[in-house]
Amino acid sequence: MRIARYQATSGGAPAYAVVEGDGDDAVLHALEGLPYDGLQRTGEQLPLAETQLLAPVEPSKVVAFGRNYAEHAKELGNEVPEIPIVFLKPSTSVVGPDAEVEYPALTSDLHYEGELAVVIGRRCKAVAAGDVAGVVFGYTVANDLTMRDVQKREGQWTRGKGFDGACPLGPWVETDVDPSALALRSTVNGELRQDGTTADMLRDVAECVSWVSQAMTLLPGDVVLTGTPAGVGSLQRGDDIAVTIEGIGTLATRIAG
Repeated sequence: MRIARYQATSGGAPAYAVVEGDGDDAVLHALEGLPYDGLQRTGEQLPLAETQLLAPVEPSKVVAFGRNYAEHAKELGNEVPEIPIVFLKPSTSVVGPDAEVEYPALTSDLHYEGELAVVIGRRCKAVAAGDVAGVVFGYTVANDLTMRDVQKREGQWTRGKGFDGACPLGPWVETDVDPSALALRSTVNGELRQDGTTADMLRDVAECVSWVSQAMTLLPGDVVLTGTPAGVGSLQRGDDIAVTIEGIGTLATRIAG
C-alpha cells in the first residue's frame, strides 16, 4: 500500500492519503489524521493530478548511515567502517518529491546519493534486530544531498549533510515491500549514474534500525537512511536528479539554476 502526504492544488491543509492506481488514473483516498495508528479513510477522493505531493512524512529526525556499501566507501577512498557511521539530518533538511533545491553557497562540490529510507511506525527504543519489522511503517526513496567539500574539510558531517533541502524524500511510503534486494538507480539529466541493489548493504535494514534504537528513541514518522551504492558524483545548477527504487517509486529533484 502506498501512503502519500499531499495538498490539493485548489488549497487546504496538508493531509495523508492512500494512493491507488497508476499514472493518469491514480487517485488519492484521504485519511483521517496520521496513518501510523490505522488507516481511516474519510471518503474524500482526489485525482493525483489535482494535488501536490509533499514529503511523505514529517520526521522529528532523520538518522543516516554512512559508508554502508563497500563499493561506495571504496570510490571515495575510504575504508569500510568496523563500527557503523551514523549522523543526523535535521527536520529542516526534508523536502518532498519534485522539489527545487538551492545550490548551497557554502559548497562548490554538491553530490547526490540515492538511498532506501526506512519509515518508523511506532515509538520504540532498544529494538532487537529480529523485532525491527514490527516497528517499521514502510519505505520511501531518499536523496542524501551532500556538500562533499564541506564534509571533508570539517571532519564531522552535520553541516555538509544537514543544510536546508539536503534530504528529499518521496514520492510516498510503500508499506508492503521486501527491502532486502531492491534495485536502486539514480540518473542525472537522464544519464544513469548509480545502478545498485540493497542486497549489497553491509548492514541490512534490521541491523540499521536496531543499532540506532540502542542509543535513541525513534518516533512514528522518523526516518533511517541506509546508505548509498557506488556511483555518487557532483551536481551542477540546473541538474535534474531522479532516484528510483524497485517496488517503491521515483523521487525527482531539481537543483536550482
